[in-house]
Amino acid sequence: MPKFPFWVFILIAILYFTAVRVDTMDIDASQYAEISREMLKSGDYLHVFDRGNDYLDKPPFLFWASAASMKVFGVNNFGYKFPSVLFALLAIWATYKLAKNLYGEVTGRIAALALATCQGMFLMTNDIRCDTILMSCVITAIWLIHEWTINRKLLFLLAGCAAIALGMMTKGPIALMVPVFCFASDWLLKRQWRNFIQPAFIPGIIVIGLLLIPMSIGLYQQFDLHPEKIVNGKHGVSGLRFFYWTQSFGRITGESPWKNDVDISFLFVNMLWSFLPWIFLLIPALILNCIMLVRQKFRLLAGQEWLSTGGFLLTYLALGSSAYQLPHYIFVAFPLAAIIIARFLYQLIEEKKYRRLYNVMMPFQIVIIFAILLAALLLIVYVFPAGLLAIAVWLACFIFWLFLAFLKSLKGKILWLSATGMVIVNIFLTNYVYPELLHYQVGSEVGKYIHLHSIEPGDIGIYKMDDALMSINFYSQGSVAHIDTLTNLRNIKYILTTDKGINDLKQKGFGFQIEKQGLFFKVSELTPEFLNPKTRSTTTRNYYLAKFK
Repeated sequence: MPKFPFWVFILIAILYFTAVRVDTMDIDASQYAEISREMLKSGDYLHVFDRGNDYLDKPPFLFWASAASMKVFGVNNFGYKFPSVLFALLAIWATYKLAKNLYGEVTGRIAALALATCQGMFLMTNDIRCDTILMSCVITAIWLIHEWTINRKLLFLLAGCAAIALGMMTKGPIALMVPVFCFASDWLLKRQWRNFIQPAFIPGIIVIGLLLIPMSIGLYQQFDLHPEKIVNGKHGVSGLRFFYWTQSFGRITGESPWKNDVDISFLFVNMLWSFLPWIFLLIPALILNCIMLVRQKFRLLAGQEWLSTGGFLLTYLALGSSAYQLPHYIFVAFPLAAIIIARFLYQLIEEKKYRRLYNVMMPFQIVIIFAILLAALLLIVYVFPAGLLAIAVWLACFIFWLFLAFLKSLKGKILWLSATGMVIVNIFLTNYVYPELLHYQVGSEVGKYIHLHSIEPGDIGIYKMDDALMSINFYSQGSVAHIDTLTNLRNIKYILTTDKGINDLKQKGFGFQIEKQGLFFKVSELTPEFLNPKTRSTTTRNYYLAKFK
């Protein structure tokens, strides 16, 4: 298969950047955006606060990066999302470089394309959390350290360790553990015992330690020096212990207060959508790799590697053993999965291996992509009707996809049809479906109204609303308070509430006028009833921004 051009990735990058127009989604992304805004406003980059309260959950690097971006581009969607989109592009580049080192130029580009077009990557560049930067730092570290194993230039090792430190400052020790899983499994199966003890590791460890100093100072000052503070219902919580142990390893040992009691299959089940369309190629690739290893009696031959497969499997087992899991936790291992798939596709297309398997996978993959394209059509025709222009654009894209499918001279159709299908689907998700969906997010809708009309956020009270409303603080660019009763409203000039709250205001004789009203729904918890226009009204509720007379 000939090398395909890099302009393909430029088109994908443009699609990523169109996502910066989409509002942040409650809960996590909006909360992180608001923390970044508060950090920029206060100028205190060592201590992290959420609406004025001590925050001990995620490390600060995402907040540092987004706050710096907002200082340049303003407090808006672009300012918050821009650094993470850049890190996503870095992850694609690092995946390409690592796969190229392992298997050659063509496989490197296939791996980059697989990562760039999986559904999780499109989600990560839209609903910005810590995982985008974490994934990028981890795969960059693995690539750079692998470069060091090839040429032994210390600069590569030090740069890789710096990437590990940035990853740890983004989401904790998992950024160190994934590279350890990769190289330890690879060296063990190659019997490269000397690689485990290298003098060069000492300056690398020093680099990690030095870069972690600012974050550690901030944690110590904010929490360890103040045992009287209550964190997660406890006194005397150490910020240093929390980040370096409890938040990660404590979820396995049971020390962490976070638990949702899901089993080890949870992440795999969620990969069935988050790693579309490549998940159905990843499964046989992993099985074949494991069979190969068993047949070789757990010893790698010349030209083989276990860095990608071992790193992915061990990372999955570690994350899957946690007492608290969310679907996006496995995103950190997606670049490794992309390399596994790229090697498998190269074997199918170029080396003509596993022909029976290929004859099954090819039509199956086409059916999956065809179903996804039809789902996109259903979204713009029925769920959120977009009009004739959007349908015409979809039809043009679909005809192009069919053209590729029937183009006899196109080699590697299983790759191109899969990648093109996902790009087409996400053109519509990013530029139409997500904006339509977020019209039902009351926090961003009301927050933008507050800022546009120069209403002071401190003059607003939120009353009897069962919604996270994290986004209202970011978009109003201030802290909006929740009130439990309709007494002592001396500083409240506006109230954001529901039908029940409006009835309470009437019963107590308050005079008010409705400034803004609309329908709201928890958009991160989609249901079939909401997606069906005929039953949507049964799932949405009215909200009102009322001004007291």
